[in-house]
Parts: sequence; C-alpha cells; structure tokens
Amino acid sequence: MNIVAVTACTAGIAHTYIVAEKLVTAAEELGHNIKVETQGSAGIENELTAEDIANADVVIYAHDIAIRSANRFAGKKIVDIPITTAMKQPKSLITTIEKKLAAK
Repeated sequence: MNIVAVTACTAGIAHTYIVAEKLVTAAEELGHNIKVETQGSAGIENELTAEDIANADVVIYAHDIAIRSANRFAGKKIVDIPITTAMKQPKSLITTIEKKLAAK
C-alpha cells in the first residue's frame, strides 16, 4: 500500500514530528510505502509532491489543527484522525486501513 500522511499539532513542535516518525516506522514494519509531510512551527517540511499524492492509495491526516493546502488531496481516500490516535496506536491504525481498503 502507498500511504501519504500529513501531521500537524497545535504547537507544531513535538507531536508533529513524533507522529510522523511513528507512522513511518509502523508502515515500514507492515511492509508499506509511506511519505509524511509535517506542518509544524517551521512551516511545511517534506512537502508531498503531486506525484506522491497521485500514487497514494490513502491519505492520513493526523492533526489537531487545520491541514494547509488540503485541496491537493481532493478525490483521494482520506483517514482523518486526531494526532493522539496516531501517536498511541500507529500500527493498529495502518492495519485497520489495510482491512478497510481490502474490503472494498
């Protein structure tokens, strides 16, 4: 599965980057490709390209604030969750997404 994700927390510091790292680790352990864009206090980092988005099977928004430039993801399957959910259970999150995509 090809996953793209955007992480963004209120302060834009710790949780944004911790969740990005946890999602990458979980996805790779489960055998998936993932690219994560962070939207933190330093602005947008690791910005997803149009190609990244086009090739994605699913988009994960893990956030507590509005996602900037969300219109880029129009037409994609989006999983929109609080950042704490991705922080506490990243592997479970990805496994649930796998199951839901396989069922369709």
